Amino acid sequence: MQLEIFQYETFRRHARHYLEPAIIHKWKTDQLKIFQQLHHQGGKVTVAGDMRADSPGHSAKFGSYTLMHLGSNTIVDFQLVQSNEVGGSYHMEKEGLKRCLDHLESNDLAVEYIVTDRHPQIQKFLRERNIEQFYDVWHFEKGLSKKLVKLSQNKDCKLLKRWLQSIKNHVYWSATSTTSGPDKVARWTSVVNHLQNIHVHDDPLFPKCEHPERATTDENKWLKPDSITLHKVEKILNNKRVLKDVQKLSHHYQTSSLESFHSLILRFAPNNVVFPFMGMLCSSHASQREC
Repeated sequence: MQLEIFQYETFRRHARHYLEPAIIHKWKTDQLKIFQQLHHQGGKVTVAGDMRADSPGHSAKFGSYTLMHLGSNTIVDFQLVQSNEVGGSYHMEKEGLKRCLDHLESNDLAVEYIVTDRHPQIQKFLRERNIEQFYDVWHFEKGLSKKLVKLSQNKDCKLLKRWLQSIKNHVYWSATSTTSGPDKVARWTSVVNHLQNIHVHDDPLFPKCEHPERATTDENKWLKPDSITLHKVEKILNNKRVLKDVQKLSHHYQTSSLESFHSLILRFAPNNVVFPFMGMLCSSHASQREC
């Protein structure tokens, strides 16, 4: 058709001189208004934090760390980190969070607590900064369910398949039915007894199941004491790290809205397209306008 169209270099020049400065200016203006609103609300914020990588695994070039204000589901800060800045993609999440928190502090905003996944570097970093951290229940449940599903595929543990959904439900109930860490653990550990049709427990924090008593119609569904299945299930459910993490599960806010925002970014910055740093940054900022 012999149509003429501007070349890529022309597009990049226009983007560099007009589009990108406009997007950055708009984001900074909006962010300043958000900070002012949060100051009027007391200056203490509860946030969710998570990183999105531009590709799966340990080969990611960019990592975008986002902080979302949980009371309003508003993006309060966004930091793009390049892997070669921090010595590899594994360290991008910690660096992104550090930059976000530093930015909030420089604007006189204090983080009351933060909800994240269970990334080991993030746990250590937040302890050092004396910021209270809670874990997102979905991330915890997802990791635990993977182990249980794998176990249920063993020939001697097939009975576990009947309990997978119940255990998943119990994760959410244990996390959200109380605000006390020890109470969460007491409720969580009761599931091992429940799987054996035992509904009275030794822990004074949770001495009895709260569900109504029901007559059992299928005795075969219960796990037998001293069975291989029960031993292996208990080893997973009452693992020291699991119990430690249950204590810190978030009883209120989760990171689901933040996960949705990261999915939205894919419309503006799909993983199969290679972006320069500023292009990735502006695409991510543009997606925030759609929240």
